[in-house]
Amino acid sequence: PPAMLRDEDTEADFQRFLRRVDDVTDLLQGLNSPDSAVREKAIAETEKRLREQGASREEEEESRTTVNRTLINTSVRAFPSEIKAGLNGFLAALEKDAKERAQRRRRNEQLANALKEQGNEAFRAGDFGLAIQRYSEGLERLRDKQELYTNRAQAFLKLHEYEKAISDCEWALKCNKNCLKAYFLMGKAHLALQHFSEARQCYEKMLQVDPQKENLFKDCVSEADLEEKRVRAEERAEREAQAGNVAALSIQELLQRISSPGQDLLYYSGGIRLLAEVVTSGSGQTFFRTNNGFSILRNQTVRGAFCAESRSPAEVELCVSLLVLYLPVFLGNTHVEENQRLLLAQPEVSAQLPELLSCGTAQLQRETLALISLYSEHESGRRLLLRQDLGRWLQILLAFVKSTDARADSALNILSDLVGEKRFQTQCRATFSTDVLPLFTQLLVCGRQVALARAVALLGSLCADVELRAQLAQSRECWQACLQLLEGCPDASSPGYQQCVFAVLGLMMNLLLESNGTIQDFAVPISGRCLALLSHQDGRIVTRAIGVLSRVLAASPSAVEEVVKGGVVKKMLKFLKAGGQLTCSYAIKTLSICTKSSRRAQEELLKWDRRFQVLLRLLEAGDELTVGNAAFCLSQCLQLPGAASALLGSSVVQLLLRQAGGDAQRASVQQNSAIALGRLCLAEPRHIQQLRKLNGLAILNSSMKYVHSS
Repeated sequence: PPAMLRDEDTEADFQRFLRRVDDVTDLLQGLNSPDSAVREKAIAETEKRLREQGASREEEEESRTTVNRTLINTSVRAFPSEIKAGLNGFLAALEKDAKERAQRRRRNEQLANALKEQGNEAFRAGDFGLAIQRYSEGLERLRDKQELYTNRAQAFLKLHEYEKAISDCEWALKCNKNCLKAYFLMGKAHLALQHFSEARQCYEKMLQVDPQKENLFKDCVSEADLEEKRVRAEERAEREAQAGNVAALSIQELLQRISSPGQDLLYYSGGIRLLAEVVTSGSGQTFFRTNNGFSILRNQTVRGAFCAESRSPAEVELCVSLLVLYLPVFLGNTHVEENQRLLLAQPEVSAQLPELLSCGTAQLQRETLALISLYSEHESGRRLLLRQDLGRWLQILLAFVKSTDARADSALNILSDLVGEKRFQTQCRATFSTDVLPLFTQLLVCGRQVALARAVALLGSLCADVELRAQLAQSRECWQACLQLLEGCPDASSPGYQQCVFAVLGLMMNLLLESNGTIQDFAVPISGRCLALLSHQDGRIVTRAIGVLSRVLAASPSAVEEVVKGGVVKKMLKFLKAGGQLTCSYAIKTLSICTKSSRRAQEELLKWDRRFQVLLRLLEAGDELTVGNAAFCLSQCLQLPGAASALLGSSVVQLLLRQAGGDAQRASVQQNSAIALGRLCLAEPRHIQQLRKLNGLAILNSSMKYVHSS
């Protein structure tokens, strides 16, 4: 790269330029001042500048030519006309100079931008030296371009030239004191130099510039805190080692023995087991890391056993010993992130973990799952895991769900930790039809009951992602598997099966937030199975079955007719009389759907609740959705002969008037109540008398538009 100006030279030149700009600005303000004294002073200063400018030009001419010249005017004080002419000439020169500067700046800015883009391309290609050269060339064209300083600082960071990065960030802040990127990069550079307090100050400045960057600020400060703890721990460990700490000496000696070639497998297994016993403390874990403990696999014999396709008992023992060693290195360690990164940085480890999980040896599988669980418990560890092949990991982990031992729980714990990660959801979307869906549908059919319930719950968690939910809701295989599980099994009364049913119903409720042709096709069998579950002894299952009905019936009039024939109205009234708030909200929603499209449902509601006592009670509920659905059901039933007369003498007018008149916050609740009130008075005019007493005729008049439109 071309040589750069020294900071002190550049700073002095920059400051001189700023002072000249300030001087000219003050001079122009003085010439335009209404104060005659200020104006006179400015004129005198202008004369002085003109004489200096003339003298400067004369000296410049003398340095270029030897031609004799005659001095025309030697007077100290020019005439007023000459002052005016000189002033006009000075201002014209200033204007011309400003235009020329603006033109030069535009040309330089275009060149600087082009060089910046070239630098960015080099940066993206990983050629940081070339990127620095291009950014430097851009700064030669335009020295006050903030982006060139911050971009060059970022390139310096990549080359570990931290002092130069800090200098560039300082220059960027001179161009723009609120440059967020400059504070961020300067903090990173200080952190790399282990200037921890300076790094935190940069991050605090970053937060002051943009308070919305609080999450980034917390991440940066957390990184600085962890790095400082790591450095302090390593310094402490070094002092302890120099003082003859037994654990430090033991770890060093054991690592040396394990690294020595030519020993048999049992020798290495024994050494690794001993090592695992002395790395349990925080200092021991630090000694292990600082003495290159993660390089054990460089030993050819150890690496050969760890990476073998088929293993002898001695090789299995050595692999188990290694996995047992890695567990305490992560437990309770304040530097778990660094240790996890170093372990997976070993190519053999990242490649062999899925192989160990699928090797068929239960002991190896258990220890590998335990190790992976320690990764999934931490955000940084999850990021490392999600760099792996998701399709294969899913296949392996879900295969353990069929296990009858603790391996199933371990695998599900790992998946539970991963499922909330955006990267996991993104990968699931990309491989949904080929990897994710087939695995889960197979589990729904043949999975072990207790573990299956958790697997289904995981699938439900994935439904929090709108795109995944839409894909799953369109899958016929998924709906068929759900229905097959709900059909029952030989041990349908077992707690394990009931947990599966509860989980599947929850999954179905999530999927029914979507609306598509597949749901319409399956609406009749889904509603039929849920209707059968209404007599289940587990109240949680009953509540979710009603919830599924409240969402699936709207997709199919045929499904409504089937459940009405099956006695759904009477059942819903029963739950409305004795159920909890959630059950009631689902039940009244189900009734509102049924009474909307089924005359028979309206007639049955009137038959089983002759004076609408259940609906009147719901009109006083605290939940507006329940109130709105109750008003809707009532308005549908009021179209039946005799329904309005059955409400004479009740508080229905007062209840509907209260909601229609504005007590309800939701417009839909007000509208449903207004429609019910209008239909009530149309069907039975005697209710109008009660309405007059309550001064509600104006509300009734306003509600008539809803009645006609409905």
